[in-house]
Amino acid sequence: MEFIVLGSGGCVSLPKPLCQCTVCNEARDKGRPYSRFGCSLFLSDLSLLVDTPEDISHALNAANISEINGVLYSHMDPDHTLGMRIFEHLRLDWLKLSEGIPCADPIPVYALPNVLQDLNSIQTKLGSFLAYYESVRNLITQVPVKETLTLKDIQIHLISAGQATVFVFEQQGKKLVYAPCDVKPFPDHELFHNADCFLMGNTIPCKTLKNDFVLKPGNFLSEELFSMDEIIALKEKYHIQKVIMTH
Repeated sequence: MEFIVLGSGGCVSLPKPLCQCTVCNEARDKGRPYSRFGCSLFLSDLSLLVDTPEDISHALNAANISEINGVLYSHMDPDHTLGMRIFEHLRLDWLKLSEGIPCADPIPVYALPNVLQDLNSIQTKLGSFLAYYESVRNLITQVPVKETLTLKDIQIHLISAGQATVFVFEQQGKKLVYAPCDVKPFPDHELFHNADCFLMGNTIPCKTLKNDFVLKPGNFLSEELFSMDEIIALKEKYHIQKVIMTH
């Protein structure tokens, strides 16, 4: 399996608009990888995109992605979903539509049933955005996945972590665990054991942060983000070979 980390940033852009700190200025001056897109992943074997942050169109162009055959959603938070207008960029042909020719190959959109329900709550007075892309424009097809999705010879396990999802990708004895966001407390599951790679989001490397900000005991960020010690503990518990931290 070949994975491309399209975006390893957090819930705000890097560089952050208006910010003149050292990190953001370096990101502006040097560009990628010092600047980072929103949290998103691409599985080349299936042309499968995981999540659509606001800047997903720029991330796809930067990685020179030429085909999308499916989208997998982890949860409904804005930094993972509000780029869903990408469906129009990928499938809507206004010239054909002007002659009454609809989209012939809508994109399957996969997620746990509760996540799809949450996604459909993103709406205006005219209704759900996903429903619009599905029923009005015929650009997508919603596919609820209860536990496991099999595409070609790759198994994708969707493990609930409250409102979010942990994904386990398996192919021919190889295994990658992807936990993009909002998965603390981390669910316990046998599928995590002996993974080749653990791609972990929502991490915090130390207690002293930007502008010498110190995380004090009881700070809610400590409850939401994984510390380095907690990540090492998960690595050892599940005998994971390699960990990559993002977000």
